[in-house]
Amino acid sequence: MNLHQFLLTMGLTAGISMASLAETTTDAVAYLQQQWAIDNYQLGGTEKQRALFTLIDEADGRIAAHPNEASLYIWRGIIQSTYAGAKGGIGALKYAKAAKSDLEKAITLDGSALQGSAYTSLGTLYFNVPGWPIGFGDDDKAEDLLKKALDINPKGIDANYFYGDFLSREKRYQESSQHLHTALDAPPRPGRELADSGRREEVKALLVEVDAHLTQVSARR
Repeated sequence: MNLHQFLLTMGLTAGISMASLAETTTDAVAYLQQQWAIDNYQLGGTEKQRALFTLIDEADGRIAAHPNEASLYIWRGIIQSTYAGAKGGIGALKYAKAAKSDLEKAITLDGSALQGSAYTSLGTLYFNVPGWPIGFGDDDKAEDLLKKALDINPKGIDANYFYGDFLSREKRYQESSQHLHTALDAPPRPGRELADSGRREEVKALLVEVDAHLTQVSARR
């Protein structure tokens, strides 16, 4: 009896596909990050929501097959938070809370995994989710987490973009501009060309807004 047959016999394969069992953790992470980039940057509307919802299930199976891999919890957290953003409304909070749990689990397992991406994503959740009594949002916690991510990956595109986004919302436009320019100068990530391209477009769009604010501030002086 092989491993998959044994697990079937024991009733332990719920949520674990044969593909998940056969994958290495590296392959599992690569699949989730590549599929997320497709769903996030190439789809829209209800099609995007459906694809991300399906991808959550696929992440569940991979975590079931590799339950101690921090990178997989990071990616399920990212997928769930992206789904929450696409879904919107009060119903999205369930997925934001699930993402928070996954990212906290990843930090417990290995905070440095994926160059500190758990800190980046968790910090982003904290400044996007409403505060008490509706949600768990907290700008002070958000900034602490985003700074931890930058300590681990100071030149990273995501770490700088999301901190730049946070700073712009705090109306700290000069600091925001500096981090956004660092994000644009970030080195390419092999195998993540689609994600890099999509993120750079987001950085450029935010820079236009930040520069406009800086121009207004300068004009008032």
